[in-house]
Amino acid sequence: MQLLENRAVTKAKLQHYDTMMEQTKVQRAQMNQRLIEMKSNSGEQEAQLKKYEEDFLAVQAEIEKHQAESNRLEDEIEQLQKQLKDQNEQLQIGQTTFHREKSRLESLRNLTERYDGYGGSIRKIMERKEEEKGLLGVVADLIKVDKTYEIAIETALGGNIQNIVTDCEETAKRMIDFLKRNKYGRATFLPLTAINGTSGIRQPEALQEKGVIGLASTLVAADPKYQKLIDHLLGRTVVVHTIEDGIALARKYRQSLRIVTLEGELMNPGGSMTGGSFKNTSNLLSRRREIEEYEKAVRRLYQEMQQMQSAVIRDKEKRTACYADLEKNREILQNLYVKQNTVKMNLAQAKERQGETSQAFTDIHQEGMRLERQMAEIFENKESIQMELETSELLEKEFQRRIQQLQKEVEQKKEKEAIYLKSAEAAHLESAALDQKNLFLQENVKRMEEEMFRRSHEEETLQAGKEHAANEIAEREGQILKLRQTIVQLSEELHAAKEELASYMEQKEKLQLVQKEIFQSREDLSRHLSDLDKETFRLDSKKTALEEQTEKLMDYMWEEYELTYSHALEMRKEELLDPVLLKKEIQRLKTEIKALGTVNVNAIEDYKNVLERYEFLKGQHDDLVEAEKTLVQIIEELDIAMRKQFEEQFAKIAKEFDSVFKQLFGGGKGTLELLEDEDILEAGIRIIAQPPGKKLQNMMQLSGGEKALTAIALLFAIQNLKPSPFCLLDEIEAALDDSNVTRFAKYLHKLTKHTQFIVITHRRGTMTAADRLYGITMQEKGVSTLVSVNLLEDELEK
Repeated sequence: MQLLENRAVTKAKLQHYDTMMEQTKVQRAQMNQRLIEMKSNSGEQEAQLKKYEEDFLAVQAEIEKHQAESNRLEDEIEQLQKQLKDQNEQLQIGQTTFHREKSRLESLRNLTERYDGYGGSIRKIMERKEEEKGLLGVVADLIKVDKTYEIAIETALGGNIQNIVTDCEETAKRMIDFLKRNKYGRATFLPLTAINGTSGIRQPEALQEKGVIGLASTLVAADPKYQKLIDHLLGRTVVVHTIEDGIALARKYRQSLRIVTLEGELMNPGGSMTGGSFKNTSNLLSRRREIEEYEKAVRRLYQEMQQMQSAVIRDKEKRTACYADLEKNREILQNLYVKQNTVKMNLAQAKERQGETSQAFTDIHQEGMRLERQMAEIFENKESIQMELETSELLEKEFQRRIQQLQKEVEQKKEKEAIYLKSAEAAHLESAALDQKNLFLQENVKRMEEEMFRRSHEEETLQAGKEHAANEIAEREGQILKLRQTIVQLSEELHAAKEELASYMEQKEKLQLVQKEIFQSREDLSRHLSDLDKETFRLDSKKTALEEQTEKLMDYMWEEYELTYSHALEMRKEELLDPVLLKKEIQRLKTEIKALGTVNVNAIEDYKNVLERYEFLKGQHDDLVEAEKTLVQIIEELDIAMRKQFEEQFAKIAKEFDSVFKQLFGGGKGTLELLEDEDILEAGIRIIAQPPGKKLQNMMQLSGGEKALTAIALLFAIQNLKPSPFCLLDEIEAALDDSNVTRFAKYLHKLTKHTQFIVITHRRGTMTAADRLYGITMQEKGVSTLVSVNLLEDELEK
């Protein structure tokens, strides 16, 4: 019985474990189904995550590209701003230079057209150039000279540069009559038909000398018809580089050439020299060249200004295009940033879902491992129970076989005892049956108790498992609830973000509309400004026309009625503002004028002639009065300057006189004094001389030789202060003795550094000191012969 009970318990356990195995398999199948679904979702999530990452990288690359483009555009705009600033500064400088050069050109043209720098008579003649076709122009206008030779040629021409060239003598005669009639002064005319040009010099070999440039006539350019005129004016003038070259050339050819240097020094035949500094750097010959140079400069500056303006316009257009591209690029960047935020949010959500899936994989894996362990335990318990059941079955079989064997023995014994116990069997049969039933009932009770205990234990186990499952379900439901709450929260955030994005997009559209309106307003303002500029120009033109018309009307009032505008306003009558009334008044006045009868129609013309004569005489009178005042002022200024200059120069002459006196007398003292209590410009001069070894005395108390030597000392003192290029002395040393003549000759020789002296003398000492001697003899009556001796060359030969 015990075996049967154990076997029944084992079968019950086996059935329980089979049930648990089936449940575990169902759970495992469900878990596998979930795992497959999660793997499928994981693949989709992985692909979606990869797609979001690729989209994010693509958007990031696009943002970086457009950001780089924006930086490039900003750098280009900044560079264009700097370039425009520099170009505007250069343009302003160029415009200033252009207007300055153009003003100079206009001034120079005006000077040329007005013949400024020429004499008044020349200007008056040249004003009639359009009327008098025979006037060809002044010499300076007809020749063209290289800048290098301008000073030399102008010096060579001298006053001839202002001479007027005519086609014939008749034209010159008419112009001279014109000057006479109008008392405009005098002028020199050069008729081409009367000019015979003679080119060349008597010593052509002089042109090959060192420092010689050539004849002045070969250094100018002009129309071929003026060649005779040029030869006439410049054909005998030699141009050299420096004054040293000129001096050497003049000496070699015995002062027979007319020589001019590039710096303007002039050496005439005979030895006279002219030179010094010019009062101004402008000259008449350079005007045409300067006009051409200024015209070229103005054209060049205008072209440069136009190029700079074109460059400024191009750069402004580039800058505008860059601004438009930058604005467009910024809009693209704004859209890309929105797209990037969207992709970033989707990527974060995908990563979060991937994390949740990974966590679910981990949970499922752990659940699978738990189920595997549970199944292993069930399998192990099932095997143990199966072995126990098999053992029980073997024992049962053994017991059956033993029972059968014993049953046979019992049957044999029963058959043997049947006879002996047949009666006892009947008695005890009922008792045995009752005992067996009682035992069976006890066993059943015991088995039922054990089964109840086992069921109670299983119920507790199942209850514990149920509580665990309920806790797990509650936990899962909590997680699901949290996930749903998270989804709801994210949905709300997504909805809020969408609403905010929609708000931003709406705001952006409004701003774009505002920007469009601003651009439209700016364009409208630009057009309005352009229209205002045009209207301003039109009104200015109209204003100018009205001002001109007003000026004409005012001139008409003055010429016809001698009324000024202010005087006319004073005479204005308020009741005559109506044009109809004005016409009636005009008609009435005309009727009254007609009623006056015939009038002197020449009265107005006579009045104009008398008025013109009066104004002319009045102008002359005013000019004479003004000239008188000016001359009185000039005389006063000259008087003051003369007194000051006389005092200064007199002091210098007195000092120099004392020095020269000591050198000529070999000592002593010479003094110059002004007489007191007299005007300095009209005062007499007292000369006091004290020769060596004599007391101080008046010059009138000296001997004849001393007087002569004192006078020579005063002459040389003046000569030392302001050397003259040429000086002629006529026997001034005649009264000197030989020793004084020698000192005179030596001192005279010192002065030859700055002055050329021609001395007429009969004294041997003076002749000995001379560089060259000329003697005049008359060997035959009425025939003079010149004898010359070059003492300087003789000394050089020695």
